[in-house]
Amino acid sequence: MRHDPLSGAALYADVQRYDAFGPHRYGSPGAEQAFDWIATELESAGLQTSSQRFSLDRQYDFHAATLTVDGQTRSVMPQWWIPERQASFSLSAAIAAPGSGSADGAFVRLTVPYDRGAYLTSQHLAALQAAFARRPAAVLLTIDHPSGEIFAYNVDQKAPPWPVPVILVAANDRTLLDRAQQSGRPVAVAVHGAWRRDVPGRNVVGRLDRGAGRWLAISTPVTSWFTSTCERGPGIAGFLAAARLARTRWPDVDLVFVATSGHEIGHGGMEHFLRDGAPAPDATLAWAHFGASLACFEWRREGGTWVTDRRVDSGQRLILSSQAMAATVAGRFKDIAAATVVGAEAGIGELRDVLSAGYPRFFGMAGSHMFFHTPADSAAATGPEVLEPVAKAFMATLDDAVSAPR
Repeated sequence: MRHDPLSGAALYADVQRYDAFGPHRYGSPGAEQAFDWIATELESAGLQTSSQRFSLDRQYDFHAATLTVDGQTRSVMPQWWIPERQASFSLSAAIAAPGSGSADGAFVRLTVPYDRGAYLTSQHLAALQAAFARRPAAVLLTIDHPSGEIFAYNVDQKAPPWPVPVILVAANDRTLLDRAQQSGRPVAVAVHGAWRRDVPGRNVVGRLDRGAGRWLAISTPVTSWFTSTCERGPGIAGFLAAARLARTRWPDVDLVFVATSGHEIGHGGMEHFLRDGAPAPDATLAWAHFGASLACFEWRREGGTWVTDRRVDSGQRLILSSQAMAATVAGRFKDIAAATVVGAEAGIGELRDVLSAGYPRFFGMAGSHMFFHTPADSAAATGPEVLEPVAKAFMATLDDAVSAPR
């Protein structure tokens, strides 16, 4: 066996491997490479490994987008779902004056606050509807994220496309738009992408069915908007560490590991696994979910540069558990700085699907960090010293679930 899978160095090596695949959006080459790697690791851990194939109704394959004012060009990105007829387009127009009057043929600017969530809120949607009512050619949307980067919200498969493109412009580029709006100079936007229907995807499932009738289920999402290394990497590293130890650490139970796809566009992979492949709720000793941003450094500004102080941003993590597991989770995670959520309110991220499916014993973590859902999220956002305590807390909680009286 390799060196201790729960060591910070081993965990961080997996984070770096995930980072190397590049963007991990559903249906992307980076996502496929990550799933290939995870499947290989589960097989090496002695689990019967398979790819659970499924498809989602649609995906927008985004390639590149730019915004140019007076020869200054910035990267931008559509907020899903862009109109199908404008999957790729170029447009040069002025920015309409603020107000409620017609903006026919022009851009409308909109700035909305960042609420530390992962999904557009009803307030965000109402603001967008008011912008659409002005009949613009497109909306330039700035989400006022503290990093200053482009920030993308998760979407649902059932949400209709916007009536006109909604283009995400980083908060750092606000002054560029201010100058263009004040001077009346045109803004040029070029977007390159394509819509796909019935888009294939997969979960990777590792299983060891010993016939015990007592299951541990362990899950983690793999896909996200960007490279998303500290959003996804710590969870994947903990998930793989558990898989490498599972056969010998828990010899008397049945095991299933699932790495899911499609999180950012509707949780399709987890929903599919719960319909086909998950153990029965009453036979599951515990469902452990390695969610988003489990172990990320805190950041601060020094001059115009972000630097890390190599401490976990404790204000942006949640420890989640069902009522039935609250006591053991509280004991095992007592040294992890995070807020605790118990019961129905703990159905956050993909644990909402686990909760809805009737599993009485579940736990996990979820959170965000300074570069969550932004292109700047990289392996630099985490490190060995913050990964190890979280992974060990998960493992100790699973030990308790296995050893608890039946």
